Amino acid sequence: MTHPIQKTDDEWRALLAEKGAEPVAYQVTRQAATERPYTGKYEQHWADGSYHCICCGSKLFESGTKFDAGCGWPSFSLAIPGAIEERRDLSHGMVRVETVCANCGAHLGHVFPDGPAPTGLRYCMNSASLEFQAPLSRLRRLPPEGTTLVAGKPQRRRSRVACFAAIRPRIHSPP
Repeated sequence: MTHPIQKTDDEWRALLAEKGAEPVAYQVTRQAATERPYTGKYEQHWADGSYHCICCGSKLFESGTKFDAGCGWPSFSLAIPGAIEERRDLSHGMVRVETVCANCGAHLGHVFPDGPAPTGLRYCMNSASLEFQAPLSRLRRLPPEGTTLVAGKPQRRRSRVACFAAIRPRIHSPP
């Protein structure tokens, strides 16, 4: 199946290296490997935000749908509509449903029908296939151009003329 984003194996390796992805990220996302349970950086990650495909950045899950399934991998009860494709997976002598990114085809994990209500689904994902993004309102915003930070607080930068004009009356005023 073709996906909107296509790259060669070397291009995927380079992209993941550039992002500083976990060493197993290429094997997980492009070769359908599975990271060891309880080793992924998002297995016990509970911050507010969203989880995206490490390969293409597509938004896959909201943090509010994450739950502790006790399985050793990050688990979610609901995916972003249209973000994930499901495929029948008969590997390793099991019948499962594989999940891949709908945008680039990256292997994400599997989905099982044993999750919490209301969906009853457990999207069991590999941390190596995900990247987390905090909500924009929580990200530190850059101060406007021309602003400097003094003791971590934004201060409007004045020109030397403005600074001198501000102190000049004190210099020349009689006591």
